[in-house]
Amino acid sequence: MSDLEHIPPRFHSFHSVVLSVSFCIRPSFSASCEDHLWPAMELNSTTIHDAIHPTAAFAQNRSALELALPTGNDTGQASWLESQLNPKNRVDSLDPLPNPLWRIDGCTAIGTQYYALPLHVGEVPPMRLDVFLPMETTRNPVLRDVLDLDAAFHTKDSTRLNRLGVTRHILRALQKWSLEGEGTAEHIAALYKDQPFGTRIILELGFSLESVKITVATTWHVEKQLIRPKALVETLGLPKEVIPETIDISNLSIVQQLHDSVCLVRIHHDDPEDGQKLWIFKALTSNTKYLVCELRNLLLMEPHPHVVSKPKYLVTKYCRFGGKTAVVGFIIPFYAAGSLRDTIPLLHIHGLLKPEMQIMWARQLASAVLHVRERGGIYYPDLRLDNVVLTAGGDLVMVDFEQRGVWCEFAAPEVNAIAYVHTLAVDEGAEEEGLEQEHGDDSRLLYNQFIPGEERPNRWAELLSRILPGWQVLEQDEMYTPLPHGYKSYNIPWLALDEAEQEAAEAYMLGRVLWCIFEGQCAPQHAAVWQSYKREPDYEFPEYRHTPLPIRDLIDGCTKGRRETLSKLVTRVGSKMVLRRKDGLVDVNCTPLEVLDAARDWWRVEVEVAERFLTMREELKGRGEWKGNWYGRLRLREVVQRLEEYEREVGVKEVDREVLAELLKRCK
Repeated sequence: MSDLEHIPPRFHSFHSVVLSVSFCIRPSFSASCEDHLWPAMELNSTTIHDAIHPTAAFAQNRSALELALPTGNDTGQASWLESQLNPKNRVDSLDPLPNPLWRIDGCTAIGTQYYALPLHVGEVPPMRLDVFLPMETTRNPVLRDVLDLDAAFHTKDSTRLNRLGVTRHILRALQKWSLEGEGTAEHIAALYKDQPFGTRIILELGFSLESVKITVATTWHVEKQLIRPKALVETLGLPKEVIPETIDISNLSIVQQLHDSVCLVRIHHDDPEDGQKLWIFKALTSNTKYLVCELRNLLLMEPHPHVVSKPKYLVTKYCRFGGKTAVVGFIIPFYAAGSLRDTIPLLHIHGLLKPEMQIMWARQLASAVLHVRERGGIYYPDLRLDNVVLTAGGDLVMVDFEQRGVWCEFAAPEVNAIAYVHTLAVDEGAEEEGLEQEHGDDSRLLYNQFIPGEERPNRWAELLSRILPGWQVLEQDEMYTPLPHGYKSYNIPWLALDEAEQEAAEAYMLGRVLWCIFEGQCAPQHAAVWQSYKREPDYEFPEYRHTPLPIRDLIDGCTKGRRETLSKLVTRVGSKMVLRRKDGLVDVNCTPLEVLDAARDWWRVEVEVAERFLTMREELKGRGEWKGNWYGRLRLREVVQRLEEYEREVGVKEVDREVLAELLKRCK
């Protein structure tokens, strides 16, 4: 059969153009030309609404499908104006620069925000002058193809990101701006000194460097949200003795932006010991209320060897908006061995993940989660290997106490049920200008205006109001404000749970992380569509291949009530959304319409199940018959005890710390 025989005639010329482009313009695409036999469902913000979120159950538009179809006239002929064969649609060069004046450390916001650092200025403070691509300049399908923008949608880390065309194009545009425009060393140094925290470099994409426009947008909204140290004490009701020493942001110099909220810094301070170390500076460029929540949680947390310590310093900055000196972030230790997410699969691949390491990390993590609940008095809604780091000696440490939560693919079913209702109850989507950032918040790019009017939003808003009175107040502002009903955080699904339900949901997440540890996988399933891992899982939870039987029973006891996730049906392959067949293999030739229809049908069932569950819960609570641990999962203390019993019964030997420390060095 020829390449064209199983393609509808109206797509024949489109396929020919794609093949020509693949071999003549982009040789690297030739290996994947088979992917173009059908118009693929590409990744964009509409994809999230139409397929990945519960809004897919009611999606009426087909804009994601339209974006995936070939451009040109009705006969399928690609327009010359839009063809890569047209010289006007060719990028000057995507070769790496020999002497770059800028560096890109990562990106977020579905490929529209890039962590750029100047190399021609010397040391600069961590002021977060990120490069932003206006959404409207990223929609040209030819430009998206040439610059790998679909890959940037889900690629976050520096190594893979710097292989993409968009990163190299940005670096070349910044290079030209620095050599021929306003981006001189003197001008950039002045920006870092005088501009508000979070000021943006706006880069409007074009094919040629001459067509790229760069402007600096002074941004005040972050500093407006910041709180003075004294007000922080009063607002949170903290005793003065727990407040760390303050240090001005000008005394920090950035080494690397690790991800959206965390960067590696050096401290230039009177204490010489501080200056010899690398530290983590935690700060947010939006929704600073979560930073305040994390500060409170860390400052009130009783010490535990496997929970991140209290901040060493509060970092302050003078803000011209309001003429105040306010807290912009805080300093915590840097754990150079990295996260379990990257370490465990690497050790597993090389046959170096030993049982004694697995049981040690399992015990340490279970004891830390139990401590956070019993002694910290808070819930932990984001338990993933991403948020577990390692000391140089190989001990595990839990980090990230913002309490934002995690994407529903990783959460317990009862948390998901409330999250689905919340998603459908929100009456307007996130503005493109203010995209939510970091773990899972890219997932908030909703466009609920596509939900039919008769379905939106009263039914779900009314249900959510009965579950959590005053929930709307939690979303009214990005800055921290006193909350009603004694609420101490902003996570709506978790605030709606009682303490027994919260512990059961934590046990669920813990069980899935234990599966990762004993199976040697970076995650219980493939990452969300807006984030890819360096090493994707070889297989997904709850398939067992390596976990000992007693630990399997423990994990199953933690994850009772689990449901199939959307990733079992619709998944990302490269930069496309495709269907997963019943045999587990993916169908790369499926059409966007097939993906959308499958996702819609799946979400309709899930939304109905969620509504039925929450209605039943409400009725049983009203009769006083509801039991918080509805699925009968193991308690956290039971998990700790059973891990200790397993270690004693099997006689697991002690971890050789010197060997482990050396392995962790090699992993880095």
